[in-house]
Amino acid sequence: MSYTLDRIITNASFDEVDERTRKALADKGFGVLTEIDVKATMKTKIDKDMDHYRILGACNPNLAYQAIGFEPKLGTMLPCNVILRAVEDGVEVSAVDPVASMAAIDNDELKKVAAQVRDMLQEAVNAI
Repeated sequence: MSYTLDRIITNASFDEVDERTRKALADKGFGVLTEIDVKATMKTKIDKDMDHYRILGACNPNLAYQAIGFEPKLGTMLPCNVILRAVEDGVEVSAVDPVASMAAIDNDELKKVAAQVRDMLQEAVNAI
C-alpha cells in the first residue's frame, strides 16, 4: 500500500507550485498550520546543500475535531503533511495518505474520517 498521494508538476517554478498547492488545499477546506523549509534547515543546522524540499502541515479543522473525538491521542499524527520537492522533471507534490497512516488504529469511525480526508487531499493534489 502506498502511503502518499503524488503528482509531478512540470513547467512551473517551485514557488508557483507552492502557491498552487496552498490554494488547492484551501479550496478543499485545509489550512496550513506549519511549514518547514527542509532545504534551509539542513543548510543552517548541518551545512548541507539539497534541492528544494518543503513540508506543509495541512489541517481541515472540522475533520480533525471529529477524528480527535473518536481517538483522543490522534493529535500525535496530525496535521496531514504535504511535501513539495524538486525532482528532475519538475516539482513533486506528495500528501500523506491518512488511510495508510492510520491503518494501525482499530477504529471504524476513524477509518471513515480518514477515507474522507484522503479523498479531499487527492482532489487537492489533482487540482494543483
